[in-house]
Amino acid sequence: MNQYKFSLQGGGDMERIRLALIAGGTSGEREVSLQGAAGVEPALDPDKYQVVRYDPATDLARLAAEASSLDVAFILLHGLHGEDGTMQGFLDLLGIPYQGAGVLGSALAMDKNLAKTLYKLHGLPVAAWEMAGSADIKDCSRLLDLLNLPLVIKPVRQGSSLGMSIVRQGEELAVALEKAFVFDHEVMVEEFVQGREITVGVLGNEEPEPLPLVEIIPDKRFDFFDYEAKYKPGASREICPAEVSDAVREKAQRYGVTAHRALQLRGYSRTDMMVSGEDLILLETNTIPGMTPTSLLPQAAAAHGLDFSALLDRLIELALEKRVPSSEF
Repeated sequence: MNQYKFSLQGGGDMERIRLALIAGGTSGEREVSLQGAAGVEPALDPDKYQVVRYDPATDLARLAAEASSLDVAFILLHGLHGEDGTMQGFLDLLGIPYQGAGVLGSALAMDKNLAKTLYKLHGLPVAAWEMAGSADIKDCSRLLDLLNLPLVIKPVRQGSSLGMSIVRQGEELAVALEKAFVFDHEVMVEEFVQGREITVGVLGNEEPEPLPLVEIIPDKRFDFFDYEAKYKPGASREICPAEVSDAVREKAQRYGVTAHRALQLRGYSRTDMMVSGEDLILLETNTIPGMTPTSLLPQAAAAHGLDFSALLDRLIELALEKRVPSSEF
């Protein structure tokens, strides 16, 4: 495996980086992953990178066999077996550096219950929540006694709002729980927070810095930023930078960095929050955010001065930086 002694932003003669672009996989977000790869691959400068595609659904053995010829991996997987630390552990065993969080950070952020517990330990505001069991489907009274309607029901380890519902009447809860348990054996029930949804990107390794805020405004026909609202063209609009007060912006950016550190992340992340007046409530942190040119984090990076190709270069730099001793540069 090559050890590069240059910055991607520098000039001069250099051998192209052999980059494994890992996309597809077996989760319910496979198509989202492939769409991301379709945006990333043409944005990678062919003078800098030799891109080799791998789909974990079919190519894990080939990836292992070719590991010694690869310099870095760019993971574009979402959900289970991609964003939860499993692919990160596989790449660690193969000795291939990759962008973003490692095994621990990926697993912590993927588990919404553990993530919220860590948020609270670090003084970050969250909505009240309880973990549901299968017995709660037959008798919802425990959850309804502990929490105030409306409620948000979420599978603990899913992304893209798969299996998620909003319950406004108590009699709707059992059906929503059944739906969520299809996607995971652990389900979270939390109090719904009314307000404006924003997201805060963070970029960096040792000294992560926040990016400009993005506000997400789903079409009025959607109760929340669900799968269709996320990915159907025209179903939502985004405002970047978000039109909030300086106090809210500064607090949100501070919370984004705190969440990033609390979950032991590196490289980049994107934390979703609700704004209610001057108050903020954290929802969750994404360790492999959507990565098309118009996705939320690339929009924030563009407002920060990094176009899509430059953002990809920076993420790859951070991937190599965290694995190669500084004396090797």
